[in-house]
Amino acid sequence: MGSTNASPIQYDEVRIANMMELGRQKDQELPLFSFSTIQTATNDFAKATKLGEGGFGPVYKGLLPEGQEIAVKRLSEISRQGLEEFKNEVSVICKLQHRNLVRLLGCCIEGEESILIYEYMPNKSLDSFIFDSTKRSILDWRRRMHIIEGIAQGLLYLHKYSRLRIIHRDLKTSNILLDSDMNPKISDFGMARIFTDNDTKGKTSRVVGTFGYMSPEYAMGGLFSEKSDVFSFGVILLEIISGKKNVALFEVDNQLNLLGNAWNLWKEGKSMELVDSTLTASCSSREVTRCLQMGLLCVQERATDRPTMADVVSMLSNETIAMALPKEPASWSQLSSSDADSSSSRQRHHSTFDMTISGVHGR
Repeated sequence: MGSTNASPIQYDEVRIANMMELGRQKDQELPLFSFSTIQTATNDFAKATKLGEGGFGPVYKGLLPEGQEIAVKRLSEISRQGLEEFKNEVSVICKLQHRNLVRLLGCCIEGEESILIYEYMPNKSLDSFIFDSTKRSILDWRRRMHIIEGIAQGLLYLHKYSRLRIIHRDLKTSNILLDSDMNPKISDFGMARIFTDNDTKGKTSRVVGTFGYMSPEYAMGGLFSEKSDVFSFGVILLEIISGKKNVALFEVDNQLNLLGNAWNLWKEGKSMELVDSTLTASCSSREVTRCLQMGLLCVQERATDRPTMADVVSMLSNETIAMALPKEPASWSQLSSSDADSSSSRQRHHSTFDMTISGVHGR
């Protein structure tokens, strides 16, 4: 029996270290970096190297001695929630390998420091392009479809083909990173959940995610499944083709959100009116209408009415596959913008909230 004087922080660090050792025994080697190496790589976490805020703390750009660029996620403060996210991200992503998932290169656990080291994505996140008036034109229709297909392939791998069945639970445009060739990579697995072969859905009393991307059954009842990720994917798809945020439209009373607007335009045969104006020369009405219909199917109110990611990948790769007619998408009228912490410093463009069934409070 060990010493009883160990603090909760030390105990958690021991648990993380044990988990790392177990991971190295069962899976591929996960390198452990020294804190001094990370300090040097980031110029002692200089402000100039900071890329932004991740799921549990700041993210920095670093350069290893051999010249490899890295992204460094540092746990901002030792907290129960942060440590749980850290352990969860390591345990999930160290077992995953797919071209459309960001690659974990290693970690650093020394003293009170808990750090994850990822491959560096030079083009940052998807939201920095599609919601930027000067950069959105870089992504023409073909590039946007390539990104949509890549996200779908990454999700299909998580849901069906990886050694673990993973529900991401926090899929959004800011968690889709772009490499030097604009290939999309899903990131931030701190909220992900591992399912066994017999599991189909789970339930939590603590709903954590980003307002506007969460399915109704998850936001209102804590229920999550593969279809929760499908809903988030549908929102992202509609944001990619429209260049508009789903959450930005909640601020004006009686104004339709992106899903409602997309539904009305599709019903009226005016799909092209939803499209980002920079895309009109590079896309066809037929492609847009099919893509819009697919997005609407993914954001259906009832989870059973949504396709699986296998269905989505098939529809994306084969234009001859017939698609079902969508019903009106999930309504968010029961959730006002006051339900979200719009001043959250953790998200630049989105409102993130942490909710229990009994109430809502800023995260």
